[in-house]
Amino acid sequence: MKIVYKTPVVEMQGDEMTRILWDWIKDILIEPYVELNTEFYDLGIDNREKTADKVTTDAAEAIKKYGVGVKCATITPNAQRVEEYGLSKMWLSPNGTIRAALDGTVFRTPIMVRGITPYIPSWTSPITIARHAYGDIYKNSEIRVDGAAQCSLSVKYADGRTENKSIVDLDGAGILQGVHNKDASIYSFARSCFNYALDVRQDVWFGTKDTISKTYDHRFKDIFRDVFDGEYKGKFEKAGIRYEYSLIDDSVARVIRSNGGFIWALKNYDGDVMSDMVATAYGSLAMMTSVLVSPDGNYEYEAAHGTVTRHYYRHLKGETTSTNPVATIFAWTGALNRRGETENNKALSEYAANMENACKATIERGVMTGDLVPMFKRDGIIAKSVSTREFLKEISATYENM
Repeated sequence: MKIVYKTPVVEMQGDEMTRILWDWIKDILIEPYVELNTEFYDLGIDNREKTADKVTTDAAEAIKKYGVGVKCATITPNAQRVEEYGLSKMWLSPNGTIRAALDGTVFRTPIMVRGITPYIPSWTSPITIARHAYGDIYKNSEIRVDGAAQCSLSVKYADGRTENKSIVDLDGAGILQGVHNKDASIYSFARSCFNYALDVRQDVWFGTKDTISKTYDHRFKDIFRDVFDGEYKGKFEKAGIRYEYSLIDDSVARVIRSNGGFIWALKNYDGDVMSDMVATAYGSLAMMTSVLVSPDGNYEYEAAHGTVTRHYYRHLKGETTSTNPVATIFAWTGALNRRGETENNKALSEYAANMENACKATIERGVMTGDLVPMFKRDGIIAKSVSTREFLKEISATYENM
């Protein structure tokens, strides 16, 4: 008998090879065991074009309504993608739109398995990236300046006051970028990081460049310190964990020398870059969990990697690919586990945990996609590269035999 649950999970299908993986994962690993109850949104680039991207904002509102969402990787179009797909404009990043709507923090943690040693051998425990998910360059304004110009920041307050600050006097063509953030969102970011740290009993490291960005980055530093001292210092002391701030330059050096096992809190762009670095150093971008947690308790699970375009075009030619589906599987299991927790549905949460263990166990016995084979080293076991569908069927067989 299939496992059932009451409240829908918001399902957001995406683009290219990950769109193909999405259906295979459901067919092979989920629907034989779980009676899926989802509210479906097609976030594929064609449907975003068709709906003028309204489908993305609708999906974000649905996550607010139902509390749990699971998202496939999606295309964020550049000029080349606009031409390739015949788009009317460069639509915004769906991730950016959803993150702004939920005002959450993205927590990304490597999936560690026996046999795959991180490129940095001292990293014996996972490093969780806590990425602020609002503002910065993802909500920026940009201007291409085509000649000599005086450039400035201008603020007009609601009460009529104005404030202006010179940026630069350009003596020729150039580019300008304006970014912003909100105190309320930074406060939410800090509290999310500290709450998560208490849940997992891990230290929090936070780094910015406040010596250079004496207003913007310094505001992050000040808010984190205010929130920690005012609300969390005693809780951290009781839990035996610490909060530390350092310049991001120093943070990077300390992270490389560390053994892992902590939460690294970073601004939006910093978190984007460093989560890819951490995931790759632990083995693969496809071996990382990613969950957006909003201040009011909404959760959105996703794969932290892209749409795997190269494999998609091989798939369209009828070729067999060995695309790693683990991050997408864990997005689904994360969402279903969360729904199980919200409904006190022990069977659903146990299914999610067991399916994750089946993924790891399959790799640990030497069966995996091609990206992991060069990294796999385990005494007495020779790594075997299989196609994506074969890998999913192997995971299913492992699950059945647990």
